[in-house]
Amino acid sequence: MRPARGERGSVKRRNPGSHRRAPIREHSGRRAVTAVGSDELMGTAERRGELWVEEPAGRRRMPDPVRTAAVRAVLIVALTLMQAVIAFLCTFADSWLAFPMVLSSVGSTVAATWGVLDVWVTRQVWNQRNGVVSAPNSTARQLRRERRQARRQARAQGRPAPERIRRRGRAGQLTHT
Repeated sequence: MRPARGERGSVKRRNPGSHRRAPIREHSGRRAVTAVGSDELMGTAERRGELWVEEPAGRRRMPDPVRTAAVRAVLIVALTLMQAVIAFLCTFADSWLAFPMVLSSVGSTVAATWGVLDVWVTRQVWNQRNGVVSAPNSTARQLRRERRQARRQARAQGRPAPERIRRRGRAGQLTHT
């Protein structure tokens, strides 16, 4: 004999697929389905804070040329490490592929070194051209000075020549009496 539904120790049976149905709630005029396993559905939304908290970035984003060079360097270094591991394993297995892999690993090591140096040089060049202005030999100082002068000239061409301000009264007069 089976225990009645809901009795202590009994297994509750569900309809197939009932766990996939989530409650539908209204949200700003649209119908939204609460995700299965979400905090609202599980009743834990009030107990904890938000799962994703936006924080300001600790560092500024890298300039595009530097980021491009860094991605290229990471890919080259990753391929070089894979080649080195394959060469190592082929050497232990006495495979004919060991010697070509060792040679290509040496070449890849040179390429990886070039990639890392490229990131460093690109970063230095970018900083000198666009970055720190406080350094006396920075090209950025001169470029910004030229941009300022060009803006001033453009503004000056856009407006009419200022008229001279005429003084009323005698020169050096301190009072109106």
